[in-house]
Amino acid sequence: MALRKVVGLAIICLVGLGLTVGPALAKGPNLDAWKPAFDPSGAKYTCMVSNVSHPVIRGVYTGFAIRDELWKRTNGQIYLNFKPFSMLGGEVEVLNQLQMGAIQGMGVSSVAATNLGPRFGVVNLPFLINSFDKLDKFASSGKLFDHFMMAMDHQGIIGIDITGYGNYGWATVKPVRTIEEAQKLKFRTAEAAVNQLTYKAWGINPVAMPWPDVPVALKQGVIDGLDHTPMVCNITKKFEVAKYFTYVNYAQGLFIWIFNKAWFEKLPPDLQKTFVEVVHDVCAQIRKETVAQESEQIAKATAAGIEFISLSAKDNAWLQEKGNAVHVKYAPEINELYPSDKYRPDNFLKEVQDFVGYKP
Repeated sequence: MALRKVVGLAIICLVGLGLTVGPALAKGPNLDAWKPAFDPSGAKYTCMVSNVSHPVIRGVYTGFAIRDELWKRTNGQIYLNFKPFSMLGGEVEVLNQLQMGAIQGMGVSSVAATNLGPRFGVVNLPFLINSFDKLDKFASSGKLFDHFMMAMDHQGIIGIDITGYGNYGWATVKPVRTIEEAQKLKFRTAEAAVNQLTYKAWGINPVAMPWPDVPVALKQGVIDGLDHTPMVCNITKKFEVAKYFTYVNYAQGLFIWIFNKAWFEKLPPDLQKTFVEVVHDVCAQIRKETVAQESEQIAKATAAGIEFISLSAKDNAWLQEKGNAVHVKYAPEINELYPSDKYRPDNFLKEVQDFVGYKP
């Protein structure tokens, strides 16, 4: 019950973010650089899909790649109208739009996804699916991944596949080489219960903060660092203030590509099949590109003077040991089964842990 209260508070915070950011984006960013090379006006079916971030990130660009490939393979029958940059609002309000059918799809962050599908939280647990190799292994696991993607099915939302934005670590204004140094700083984290509990388990001060507030907070010293990936920190210029990055690699940043079930089921069977195949094919390719993009962004940041730091093996082992408490805390949420679930494991989390080789 306490967990549900924490999640509820996170929802309230995220809704507040959506209401705050929405007006600022009312004019909308310029999408000319990503215009389709075709006229979508003749499409029989239109699918409006949202994402909060910048399409220069390959995991976000996925939406445009799906749009173009879907148009090609359906001979112009389906037009996926992709809206990145939070053009349709914050993630929680967009999730509500998706559930109601006001929009048809979303590349939702794994953090926000737990609001309607707690099972999605398995990918946020510390040191579980925390590398590109583990992510690919999980995505190819068959019944485990299929069960994961069913997390919102009971909410009228189907999940098809995932893309990412790299490995989480610490971008800081001071170098962090030990846990003791990290525990002296204030870290911005996402407004989600799993992130808050992870940092508290590590004895590190988490500051839940909307993403748009981070630049000013860093400059004013409200926070000393942030929990994010090197790719995002470099692309969004957080390294202009936080000039150190400590590798932690405790989780992968993910976008989960989800769609309104009622809309999808109205498509003819052949188009349903093509739709799913396109999303799978594009996501698999983008995940490969994301590996390269992280390396490229780290190289660019290093050339610009950003120092990248690795913790000792002892400190990494300590972080994993303390982080296991979050696994235990979230197990009931992740293991809950719903009437529409086809696979009904006794302990889904344990099966995922065993599959990827996680040792508590």
